[in-house]
Amino acid sequence: MPRPIVAAGVDEAGRGPLAGPVVVAAVILDPSYRVSGLADSKILSEKKRATLMPVIMEKALAWRVEVISVEQIDAMNILQATLLGMRLAVENLDPLPDIALIDGNQAPVLSCKSKTIVKGDQLEPAISAASILAKEFRDQIMRKLHLEYPEYGFSKHKGYPTPHHLEILRKLGPCPHHRRSYAPVREVLK
Repeated sequence: MPRPIVAAGVDEAGRGPLAGPVVVAAVILDPSYRVSGLADSKILSEKKRATLMPVIMEKALAWRVEVISVEQIDAMNILQATLLGMRLAVENLDPLPDIALIDGNQAPVLSCKSKTIVKGDQLEPAISAASILAKEFRDQIMRKLHLEYPEYGFSKHKGYPTPHHLEILRKLGPCPHHRRSYAPVREVLK
């Protein structure tokens, strides 16, 4: 009997924010254990994500989270930084998957097969699990940055370009964790 195909779900959090890293997760779910409540991280409450995160980490066959820094994002652009994070997350899984199921429409070059799935975080449980890990890890990072730079309100908006964040950015200028390659930050630096 052939062995079952090992699939990893891959997703990112933090492509749109003006500050903080982009975080990518890859998860291989255990086919013998169903994690109930998996969904796209964006539709789950913060409390539900926080509850699911340790379950995913404990019950998955493998998981990996990669953090791509603001400096890397500014040096290579957000798409290339995200693809780098995806490649590192998948290639550092143990076991290596036979196929990586990637949320969205672009995939990095991998040593295994890959399949992109638009809205995959809503359709594929392993991608949902990766979405939750990526979002939770990134939110933890942004809460720590808030302790260093409370005036920016990172714990509330997580670096996204909310009206409040843009107002503070114009007033104070960027901190070291703002992405200089993003237009709103570049404009303030002029």
